[in-house]
Amino acid sequence: MFDQLTDLVKQFGGEAVVNNSAVPNEQNDAVMNEASSSILSGLKDMVASGNVSDLAGLLNGQSAIDMNNPVVQELANKVTGNLGEKFGLSNEAAGSVAGGLIPQVLGGLLNKAKDPNQPGFNMSDLVASISGGQGGGLLDMVSSVGSQFGLDQDGDGKVGMSDVTEMVSKKSGGLGGLLGKLFGK
Repeated sequence: MFDQLTDLVKQFGGEAVVNNSAVPNEQNDAVMNEASSSILSGLKDMVASGNVSDLAGLLNGQSAIDMNNPVVQELANKVTGNLGEKFGLSNEAAGSVAGGLIPQVLGGLLNKAKDPNQPGFNMSDLVASISGGQGGGLLDMVSSVGSQFGLDQDGDGKVGMSDVTEMVSKKSGGLGGLLGKLFGK
């Protein structure tokens, strides 16, 4: 997922990074790489800390991807802090980069993951990447209550990645339907 995220940061980084006079041109690539890394680690941190309800709202499209979104705010704080620390950018300059990148990158990432014509990357890959692919966090939560909500798609008695893949591949709801059932929406 890091490659897809990095591609999106580069795609949307023109205004927020390259055309930003506060970011020295020789640091453009490094700043974009750090932003990518910070976004991915921020998403993983949210899952690891159990902050899955806000993330679920983002993933299932129930919350806007803007600076009012708690996930976007948390990621912006992480990116801002890391860019300030590693590149000496002022809080204002680093915040400008974060605010210009994160909503666009997350929107692009979710659109890419939901696109059935996008080879090699889908919503189950996104969930696996941010949960560490080991059933932690979001997938543990889904698994622990999944059978109550009819989420055991393959009938093996547990909810795992194969069930998530099955839910994502179905046209009736996909991951949004899965998370909607889980959170009662």
